[in-house]
Amino acid sequence: MECIFCKIINGEIPAKIIYQDELLIAFDDLYPQAPVHKLIVPRKHIATLNDINPKDKELMGHILYVSKQLAEQLNIAKSGYRTLLNCNIDGGQAVFHIHLHLLGGRKMNWPPG
Repeated sequence: MECIFCKIINGEIPAKIIYQDELLIAFDDLYPQAPVHKLIVPRKHIATLNDINPKDKELMGHILYVSKQLAEQLNIAKSGYRTLLNCNIDGGQAVFHIHLHLLGGRKMNWPPG
């Protein structure tokens, strides 16, 4: 498989891992868009948000819960942060393995894009 996130999960490509459990892995984004920019990636390969199914409900909830925990650990929870899931090309998705962006450490602008 040519998925870069699968290669990170499998240890084939190095990454600065900040969290991992049996369902997820989280690491620094290579091209940060904020002082804090982490990616939270499920170990299960799911190409896009459109590809989740009812069996993935617990996984998706876990991703959100872990994002909150990481925001607290990274000291951005109180001031505020943004979580973002892109879906497909027009939605800004560049890697076709779902992942949540956790951004913080500065004021976020609106509209985002």
